[in-house]
Amino acid sequence: MIQIRIGFVGDSITHGTGDETLLGWTYRVGQAEAAKGHDVTVYNLGIRADTSALVEHRWDIEVNARLKPEMNCATVWAIGINDSAHEKTATTDGLRVPLDESLDRISRMINAAKSVGPALWVGPTPVIEDMMPIDRLPGVIYDFRNEMIKTYSDAFAKKAAEIGVPYLDLFSDLVDDPDWHASLRASDGLHPNADGYVMMAARVTAWNAWRAWFDG
Repeated sequence: MIQIRIGFVGDSITHGTGDETLLGWTYRVGQAEAAKGHDVTVYNLGIRADTSALVEHRWDIEVNARLKPEMNCATVWAIGINDSAHEKTATTDGLRVPLDESLDRISRMINAAKSVGPALWVGPTPVIEDMMPIDRLPGVIYDFRNEMIKTYSDAFAKKAAEIGVPYLDLFSDLVDDPDWHASLRASDGLHPNADGYVMMAARVTAWNAWRAWFDG
């Protein structure tokens, strides 16, 4: 039996937005390990619409309040899709966080978080482009495109290898999956419904880097 506390740092997809069960993928992966007899504490630190720049302002306070080096702790980083979005407002018209800046910010945060335990990096997921853009906020439009998400994901994978952190490429795995597409269409095209989060959780719990925390 492994006793572990895990902070999941990220955005709306980390939070589980769109899931009618309110579990998302983070609580599902915790449930899966608890069912195997492990003592898992899940801290979901996802905030809707957060970019790496916004996460950088808050992560250390939130993580260090929950995870301590003397305990068995770890972090999972699932940010970046919002960085890749094109934002249009009355004063803004461009990428929310340029790629080079995104890479610098995320890698800097992950390296710093290693002080409380090991880290994993979960990549962004595909969208349904004909359901874009997202315009829920008055005067704010976020447009997500798969080509740009893939560009960021590929760069994230390369950066993760450079800093020695395992990376899960969900984009490549899900971009042509009809079940993933169906889960997005049942929601808003960006966030999956419960079925999609089940798919994400299954991929995380089968990931060798994740399994090493519990089976190694």
